Amino acid sequence: MASPTLLVTNVAGEFALLSPPDHAGLIAGTLPEDHPRYFDLLARNFIVRPERGGTGLERAVARTRKAFALEGPSLHIFVVTLRCDHACGYCQVSRAALDAKGYDMSWEHANAALDRVFESPAHALTIEFQGGEPALRFDLVRQIVLEAEARNDLHGRQLRFSMVSTLHHLGDEELAFCRDHEIHISTSIDGPAALHDRQRPNPTRDSWTRTIAGLERARSILGYQGVAAMPTLTKAALANPREVIDTYRDLGFGSIFLRPISPYGFARKTRRAIGYEMSDFVSFYAEALAYLLELNRQGETMVETYASILLRHILSPFHTGYVDLRSPAGAGLGVLVYNYDGQVYPADEARMAAETGDTRFALGRVDDTLEALLTSPAMRWLAQGSIAETLPGCRDCAFVPFCGADPVYHAAAQGDPIGDRATSEFCAKHMGLFKILFGHIAEGDPETMRTFTAWALNRPREDIVEAGFVEQ
Repeated sequence: MASPTLLVTNVAGEFALLSPPDHAGLIAGTLPEDHPRYFDLLARNFIVRPERGGTGLERAVARTRKAFALEGPSLHIFVVTLRCDHACGYCQVSRAALDAKGYDMSWEHANAALDRVFESPAHALTIEFQGGEPALRFDLVRQIVLEAEARNDLHGRQLRFSMVSTLHHLGDEELAFCRDHEIHISTSIDGPAALHDRQRPNPTRDSWTRTIAGLERARSILGYQGVAAMPTLTKAALANPREVIDTYRDLGFGSIFLRPISPYGFARKTRRAIGYEMSDFVSFYAEALAYLLELNRQGETMVETYASILLRHILSPFHTGYVDLRSPAGAGLGVLVYNYDGQVYPADEARMAAETGDTRFALGRVDDTLEALLTSPAMRWLAQGSIAETLPGCRDCAFVPFCGADPVYHAAAQGDPIGDRATSEFCAKHMGLFKILFGHIAEGDPETMRTFTAWALNRPREDIVEAGFVEQ
């Protein structure tokens, strides 16, 4: 039986995989210079020699890893309506009927929210439209985009737009506007037709058919890269990971984002029927990842998007900006949500919690200044659990350089922003996924490492001559 491999990491985000004897020698400080791992560990700052002095490299790496902390909120989510014609069992918010009144964002609120967007110091700004179904208020989406572009003529930011939509209510005219103004669209496809229709029912009972028709229509105008999709994985989906992945392959997607059901908002009420233990998701993920690695080994590009995010944190000093994996946490500091009613939240999950009556996360109103929102009592409360490196259960975790704090999750699920890592599903999920990824890294299969490097660097696999060497 092979001896166990131990993972060690440091604050700079360097890692080493060691045998128990080498680990013991490192801890005791007794590894001799002629040891085969000595200079590798010295280069990674696991061994410090006083006469060597500091190179400043570790400080540069740390600054690079935490550069997002100085950017300010860069993702700004506009909930332009709560109306929707779907009745998804895992939906996190209480949707409103198509003809309901009082559930649309006003132009006054949208215009004030744009004031907050451009108060942010972030150079790169993303405005994302969510709902409900934002296509039901495409007139407002259009107005916001045109106003944001006009303002940006003065501000000179890197401005990006995205929209989450079922695709059912986007016609050629709306899609042409999305093309002309580079609005990237994301939709939901939960797996094969029968599973999708069961999980995402609509009044005409043809959700899959209309989604696929919308996908084809959108691709014909926006191109394949203009539309992304992701599944929400319920208990029914976990039984056959290959079936879910093959659905995406058959539809021509080159990536899939495997995410568990949400523990927020109204989704908590249906968890007993469609939910599962996080250990079940981790087992599903291990099988799904093995299949995706097999496909890539055979020459087919198929990326697991969340793995690419985690691997970028592991294999490079460059952060993806993914708000759930930031420390300090991205809630408020990286993302702001402007609700249809003018309320502002530090994360979409906070808005979902508020829909069930948990208003502790409300930062203020769209008319408040950005400074007032980011110094609100809710932000000060969330700050208690915002720095992973200081939290019980995180500060001594080997994965903390690559992970993050999620105070919104812990406050919503466990009652306070710090939470209990021993019972945290956030931690159970990420510790499980990191163990899977590092398990593959420890095995060191060249084809797997080639795939991992391509995913981490967002490069075609053929550009990766071998792990650590990229064709320019």
